[in-house]
Amino acid sequence: MSLLQFFIAVDVTVVNVALPTIGADLGVHGHTLTWVVVGYTITGGGLLMLGGRLGDLLGHRRTLLVGTTLFGAASLLAGLAPTFPVLVTARLLQGAGEAVALPAAMATIVLLFPEGPQRSRALGVWAAVASCGLVLGFVLSGVITAHLGWRWTFLMSVPFILAVIGAALLLVPADRSASLERGRLDLPGAALLTACPLLFVYAVVAAGESTTSPWTILAALAGAAAAAAGFVRIEARSPHPLVPPSFLADRVRVRANLTTMLLSGALSTSFLLFTFYLQDRLDMGPLGAGLTMLPLAAALIAASVLVPRLLGRWGAPVCVLAGLASTGGAMAVIALVAHLGGGAAWLLPGMLLIAAGMAFGLVGLQYVAVSGTTDADAGIASGVQRAADQLGGATGVAVYLGLGFAPSLHPWDPFLIASALAVTGLIAGAVIIGRSAALGKADQQAT
Repeated sequence: MSLLQFFIAVDVTVVNVALPTIGADLGVHGHTLTWVVVGYTITGGGLLMLGGRLGDLLGHRRTLLVGTTLFGAASLLAGLAPTFPVLVTARLLQGAGEAVALPAAMATIVLLFPEGPQRSRALGVWAAVASCGLVLGFVLSGVITAHLGWRWTFLMSVPFILAVIGAALLLVPADRSASLERGRLDLPGAALLTACPLLFVYAVVAAGESTTSPWTILAALAGAAAAAAGFVRIEARSPHPLVPPSFLADRVRVRANLTTMLLSGALSTSFLLFTFYLQDRLDMGPLGAGLTMLPLAAALIAASVLVPRLLGRWGAPVCVLAGLASTGGAMAVIALVAHLGGGAAWLLPGMLLIAAGMAFGLVGLQYVAVSGTTDADAGIASGVQRAADQLGGATGVAVYLGLGFAPSLHPWDPFLIASALAVTGLIAGAVIIGRSAALGKADQQAT
């Protein structure tokens, strides 16, 4: 399960450094290239809850195999894509494969490891592998693009995905009989949930382009608002909504997922700020910038060993707040280094703080978000948590960087603005999760 998680996480960031090469090879430039990144992340996040529901209805093993197969086939298509539209299509299919596979993988872990130290340890490994995949994606992108070409950033995962499929067939317990009934999947709701952030992110990204018509931006924002309103309306009337009302009635889970979105937005923003500073301000090449971020991956591995023990000792609330505070400190370091013009070594404290923020914050929030689940709702709980993570990360990057790096909107240092916006979101997350008195339940379970 963690091998699958690793390569899915790698594919979130592995194209960032390779984007200029992809654009030059396929004849695409400007903000259009962002769809290679945004299409994958938001499509995956928007369909994750549908994928979680599929796991609950069809069985987690079946859903895992279908989603993993789709992800592997889409990776092969992306690596062989002859044109840019084909590449974007492949990235959308990769996101769909992730949306089907990841909730089933996480639900498998949740159901196989009982609540307590075993589940804490398992989720700690899961989160650490995902975090390392995100960070190493930058390193792998620089190495592979420089020596093998950008197509291998997608093709490299194919043999490992085949290994995951074989291992799942051998190791994951067989499902019970499928219980999928006609009309039990909320396909319109899933489509609107995906369309809303895609349109919103497009509007924010386009706002930073001087050549974009204001009417185009307004139309995209209006479409996003209409999709959001339509989603709420459909979910309220659907006999089988993506997220059952009983799930939303659990305020602990709702607060945990809202906080996850805000934390993921700041974490995803920090990755790109590190990359932009190293390459744009310090004139490092892709390979040098990627290697400079290796301490972050090493710190994440170390934190993954420590966090499960502290989760049982401190409890989930303290770990979550520690993660939010660490991430806020990292954003302050990034802003300060950019303002003073420090060298690459000056970013090391920020990298260590980001590692702590990811390890403590995301593991603690994952534990809270899936606490008390059963075989009937483990998939939807996992899907909602993963959707919050991915949609929060993609939307945070679009808002924080879109506003921060838009010179037409303000005259200040973009690193300062982006970091300040991210810190504001983290403070809001701390207020949301801190006000939940019911977190004591998750705390007792973790202990």
